Amino acid sequence: MEQPQPIQEPQLEAPKVPAMSLGGRLLNVFATPGDVFAEMKTASASTANWLAPALILIAVSWMATWLIFSQDSIKRQLSEITDQAIQKQVAASHMSEQQAEQARAMGEKWAGLSSKIAAILAPLVGAFLTPFFWGLIVWLVGTKVLKGDFPYMKAVEVVGLANMIEVLEAIVKTLLIVGKGSLYASPGLMLLVKDSDFDPQNTAHALLAIVNVMTFWVLAVRASGLARLSGASFTKAALWVFGIWAAYTAFFVGLGLLAKVVFKRIGG
Repeated sequence: MEQPQPIQEPQLEAPKVPAMSLGGRLLNVFATPGDVFAEMKTASASTANWLAPALILIAVSWMATWLIFSQDSIKRQLSEITDQAIQKQVAASHMSEQQAEQARAMGEKWAGLSSKIAAILAPLVGAFLTPFFWGLIVWLVGTKVLKGDFPYMKAVEVVGLANMIEVLEAIVKTLLIVGKGSLYASPGLMLLVKDSDFDPQNTAHALLAIVNVMTFWVLAVRASGLARLSGASFTKAALWVFGIWAAYTAFFVGLGLLAKVVFKRIGG
């Protein structure tokens, strides 16, 4: 007798997890960046992943600039900073009273204009240059050092999405500046220094300004992206990301200190 064939139960396919929408990626990068980058690794390339955060960052930064420079307290502080800088130049150049007045008038005119131009251009540089510059770093470290296999534009997308942290920083910093009435307010160790005591020429104060909670957050998110793309551990990726940031930050701080010493000797 023929044995009856066993009844084979139909195999149920595991339900597919729907891909994150762009809005989901922009929001989830704050809470679960690892999940966002893990999905991005296998997904097709998307320009929106770096372009959308760039446009949001520019829009938020420009609105923040308008709000900050509309405050009377900020206008007074900017005028005081300009006047102090001009006084130092007047003292160093031994100008006559008439020349000093002309220098003050010209300095006040250009200081306000240059501050506004810088505030407009800085978001453009941060929004469009950062993804490609840091994307290159992530790609080189991830593929050449950590032996991962992913295209350069994937790294650009990771860094671009991480710029959403920069958007939040722009909002937080603006609220601090407006609330404290100081251009130097920032979410970091700068909060330990009284606004009236802060001196941008003071090396210790300048170093405190570098220690920013939001900076460390964005670096950690970039490290998470590097880890996901390369397959390395987060610890190893973070050591590279934070190490490179520390290296070029130290370079520019040293360059600034060297320039200060040189100009002081020339002036003396």
